[in-house]
Amino acid sequence: MFVDSLSPCEAESLSLRSQHNSRAELLHTNHSNLIAMGGLSMDQSFVQAPEHRSKVTVAEATGVPLIDLSPLTSGDAAAAVDALAAEVGAASREWGFFLVTGHGVPAETVARATAAQRAFFALPAECKAAVRRSEAAPLGYYESEHTKNVRDWKEVFDLVMHEPTTPPAGGEVVYENKWPEDLPGFREALEEYMEALEELAFKLLELLARSLNLKPDRLHGFFKHQPTTFFRLNHYPPCPSPDLALGVGRHKDPGALTILYQDDVGGLDVRRRSDGEWVRVRCVPDSFIINVGDTMQVWSNDRYESAEHRVSVNSARERFSMPYFFNPAADAVVEPLGELVGEDEPPRYSAYSWGEFFSTKLSGNYKKLDVENLQIEHFKKKDLEA
Repeated sequence: MFVDSLSPCEAESLSLRSQHNSRAELLHTNHSNLIAMGGLSMDQSFVQAPEHRSKVTVAEATGVPLIDLSPLTSGDAAAAVDALAAEVGAASREWGFFLVTGHGVPAETVARATAAQRAFFALPAECKAAVRRSEAAPLGYYESEHTKNVRDWKEVFDLVMHEPTTPPAGGEVVYENKWPEDLPGFREALEEYMEALEELAFKLLELLARSLNLKPDRLHGFFKHQPTTFFRLNHYPPCPSPDLALGVGRHKDPGALTILYQDDVGGLDVRRRSDGEWVRVRCVPDSFIINVGDTMQVWSNDRYESAEHRVSVNSARERFSMPYFFNPAADAVVEPLGELVGEDEPPRYSAYSWGEFFSTKLSGNYKKLDVENLQIEHFKKKDLEA
């Protein structure tokens, strides 16, 4: 446990938890515009368009690579590391997703982080609201995030690994973490976890560079000078109408790569490239799910593709996950790498500012947008589009 004695917020949290918090207490749902579905009600803002709803049963993905990274820490020969890089490259081309074991992140570190996560979301609403985020201060707790203009069935807690962070988007927004006062040990557990994942992220970055026939440290420079690595705690409460809502709507991650830890409930779906069908990524104990982000797609000049994914919910069990978004420095300029372009392989994207891109993507989480949020397709060179 994180505490020897309970604060008022924690004591109330345990009481509320034992009574199974209502959906309104968990998500502060606005009940002014409800849709009745078979005796259950949910806010219309959560309802997905029919073509984007999850099926009752989503087939488990077969063939998503499971890669053992233990050769990286066991002193195996360079040939073994090269073989790993080839596996990572093939997975990034064919799926944009893969699972890793033998990653070197201590089980105790993961356990402390997941315990901290559950303790935070068990707090009553007013305690979480004390660290609520806003457009002006975009880190902390939030319960009404939107993906593609539809509200997600989740609550989150966001923080950055390196603070303060000020992406170059006018300079008025500074990213500084908010920490709850009622959970001693919470900050330490998450900082320990983020440090372990940063080490893993650089190992994966080097494997991706090797897979593109680049020097292992070729991409390191993009992560110096105020990196914007972003970490999130997700909580998906049971949903009364999982056929209508999604925990997170369909999207692609904007950064270089994402490292996801999820519990055994499952719900992460990826759109399979071969046929466009949504398939469920299986839960493998002691593993992380890795996915290629938009930035890696641009760096690789479309050799690797950021995979579209979503989160389905269920009516019986709550779900927890922790995505770690490995992002470049705020001042990084993203464009196809010079070694990967030439006369026969022209660059497919124009250069863009990562800091401005990152800030614009985050600001779109708060409200419905009149136009589509910024995507890397907006930087695609028109004369190269098929």
